[in-house]
Amino acid sequence: MKKTALLFVMVSGFIVSAYAQTDAKAKAILAGVSKKYRSFDVVKADFTFTLDNLQAKVKESQQGTLLVKASANKYKVAMTEQEMISDGKSQWTYLKDDKEVQVTTVDNSADGLNPAKIFTVYETGFKSLYTGDTKSAGKVFQMIDLSPIDTKKSFYKIRLTIDKVAKQISNVLIFDKNGNRYTYAVKSFTGNVKVTENTFTFDVKKYPGVEVVDLR
Repeated sequence: MKKTALLFVMVSGFIVSAYAQTDAKAKAILAGVSKKYRSFDVVKADFTFTLDNLQAKVKESQQGTLLVKASANKYKVAMTEQEMISDGKSQWTYLKDDKEVQVTTVDNSADGLNPAKIFTVYETGFKSLYTGDTKSAGKVFQMIDLSPIDTKKSFYKIRLTIDKVAKQISNVLIFDKNGNRYTYAVKSFTGNVKVTENTFTFDVKKYPGVEVVDLR
């Protein structure tokens, strides 16, 4: 698939105690985010996706819009060069320049990471650590670092930036082991957007000349 998008050393009893306190705060913050997010049926988020690798001197950005029906793991991601659509079982990745759509099976396991989980990625499989607050444009943001429990993951850390008042994730930064950094910067977030169920399926008839590659 082309261009697709997404250690602690405790040296003293004091550090152990401090970690327990901050971890508890992180969990409380994330619980509030989950409660707010899951109160919506369908959410819409406009975002900027950036791939950054300092060593390789690579930096690429795309604008995108994400629609998610979290209760059913359904989503649609529309970006400059591609679209990803899922009905919760299959995912269609439409590569615009190639006029090709690749069909794969969605990983809905607890360890699976797909666009439907971008706002709830922290709920399973991670240790969380609150690292402090920061202010920007008159808003207060809470910073939380996530470390995967499974150290075999391709990434070693995810950093969340959370709007303290809105209780919404405004930025997701993923650090992978190859030196890549993937950033999802949320520009706008709207809850309870009205869409039809057809939004989460790929209708080949609407894409004349597209080649379907079924990889399931």
